[in-house]
Amino acid sequence: VQLQASGGGLVQAGGSLRLSCASSGRTFRTYRIGWFRQAPGKEREFVAAISWSIRNTYYADSVKGRFTVSRDNAKNTVYLQMNSLKLEDTAVYYCAAGDSGTYYSDYDYWGQGTQVTVSS
Repeated sequence: VQLQASGGGLVQAGGSLRLSCASSGRTFRTYRIGWFRQAPGKEREFVAAISWSIRNTYYADSVKGRFTVSRDNAKNTVYLQMNSLKLEDTAVYYCAAGDSGTYYSDYDYWGQGTQVTVSS
């Protein structure tokens, strides 16, 4: 499964961005898709995930209520809508495909990452 993350950029605190994770693989829709982020000098951390069936979504406490993960299996794309962005959301955001879980080791396939920078 090949993943391509996009949509990052520079945004002011309180603003919004929508990230996309696209795949051309036919098996994309069978995987749970997770979003992770890594800030400079910090470990990669879980942000959100959505099951292959779309029935279940998972969020880190730090983004709950501000970020929304969704997917369109017909378009082989998963989205991460990020609202009320904070300075601490600044990081490189990665999408990944796996079977389950919220640890980066649970995911087998990774996109290249997209930079999100939140300014004051």
